Amino acid sequence: MTRIAVQQLAPVIGDLDANAELSVAALREAAAAGADVVVLPELVTSGYLFDSAEECAAAAIPADDAVLRAWADEAARAGMVVVGGFCEAGDDGNTYNSAVIIDETGAERAVYRKLHLWDGEKRLFTPGAAAPPVVSTRVGNVAAVICYDLEFPELTRGVAMRGADLLAVPTNWPLVPRPDGERPPEAVIAMATARINRMAIAIADRLGTERGLEWTGGSSIVGTDGWVAAEQPAIGMTLAEIDLTTARNKQLTDLAHAFTDRRPEFYN
Repeated sequence: MTRIAVQQLAPVIGDLDANAELSVAALREAAAAGADVVVLPELVTSGYLFDSAEECAAAAIPADDAVLRAWADEAARAGMVVVGGFCEAGDDGNTYNSAVIIDETGAERAVYRKLHLWDGEKRLFTPGAAAPPVVSTRVGNVAAVICYDLEFPELTRGVAMRGADLLAVPTNWPLVPRPDGERPPEAVIAMATARINRMAIAIADRLGTERGLEWTGGSSIVGTDGWVAAEQPAIGMTLAEIDLTTARNKQLTDLAHAFTDRRPEFYN
């Protein structure tokens, strides 16, 4: 079993020092709880709701910044995999909404740049230009997408078909209306994505209000069967034990297979 932690946090926009302390403390808390994998929210280093591209760029950090090195130190110290979102200052001068995957040795294995920019993000960030990487780690194959990316089944199907056992999703979900007793719509999408792909999903969301926008607080961990194993309505950590080896079996019944039954020649 793999112990997965998601940290639902409330970073402060533009306060990089405070957010660095917040994120490192969250990793230490997860390590103390014996986590094998920990996921931090989207843009946890910077906050989200920037007023301008200039303000966003001022909060961006390179992929070798001290805060990401601190995350790597915590990963190596605890032997855990870390996935977290950050506001990236690219070598090309552009600003990206990115997520880093750090393995259990503290090696920065991949930086994924968000492909599908939501709404006003299009005025702040440059979209990524590469598919989400699938990284082999001690707990299995781990991939990352960011927030709105999860709403594109073409993308997540591709990640699953490239062998991901666990999809980590740093996110910032704005609160939207929903019927009483129902989960956030994005969580429902995650459940469906997990079930049709036989792939576990770990989502780290935000909570609170930022410049008048209320966040959902929808952090959750979904098993390969599509059911929610744990969820978090408050600030803090959620833990779940997931058997990631079940993600390797796509056989649904003796004669039904999640992938080989596909008929892609009819999908366009």
